[in-house]
Amino acid sequence: MPVLTFAAAAIKVDDGGPVLFRQERVGVAGEPFTMLKLRTMTVGTEQAGLGLLAGRNDPRTTRVGRVLRRASIDELPQLFNVLAGQMSLVGPRPTVRSQVDRYSARQMGRLRAHPGIAGWAQVNGRNQICWDRRIELDLWYIDNWSLRLDLVILWRALLTAVAGAGTYGADGVTQDFGSCQGEGGCRCGQAAGSHPRRRRGHPRTVAPLSADRTGDGQHPPPRVLAGGVA
Repeated sequence: MPVLTFAAAAIKVDDGGPVLFRQERVGVAGEPFTMLKLRTMTVGTEQAGLGLLAGRNDPRTTRVGRVLRRASIDELPQLFNVLAGQMSLVGPRPTVRSQVDRYSARQMGRLRAHPGIAGWAQVNGRNQICWDRRIELDLWYIDNWSLRLDLVILWRALLTAVAGAGTYGADGVTQDFGSCQGEGGCRCGQAAGSHPRRRRGHPRTVAPLSADRTGDGQHPPPRVLAGGVA
């Protein structure tokens, strides 16, 4: 709360606009919800410049917004989405409807879990890897969920936020879904992601996700709240 309070005051002093940015995102099972963020851009930015995308030198980003984005502080209000049961601390990052509408049948499996503030794709390249790779990492996470894995992701997410890594794409601009396939600026190779080390005697079982497995009775990872697993 002290960090949120200080950031909110800085946003208000900077340009006098609203503190929060609200945007509809797609949650678990395709249900829409309103995601909260600290506003880092000028008011009405979705209809100007890069639209839903953002760039490192985007003129729409405010002075305070650049600092908040680099440290990922702008994501903190999503803790209220977690308390409302719309998000989890860990899970695939929520995307907008226009992107979900372009998912393949396999990629729709990403919606089996509650979206998270931090995710496996975010700690394995974030915006510097292409969407196909990001979604594959998210599907791997859903099929291999464990509390230990969530703790690994939370720790690595903290390190990523401190380093300010992966906030934008390799060319300085976040990419829309499908727009970076085959481009040299995206790290889509297998090396872009990694799996946590397992102790000897604890083999990893990876069940490949087929296109029709969204309704096969498998349980998505539980939502992780501040007091434990729910």
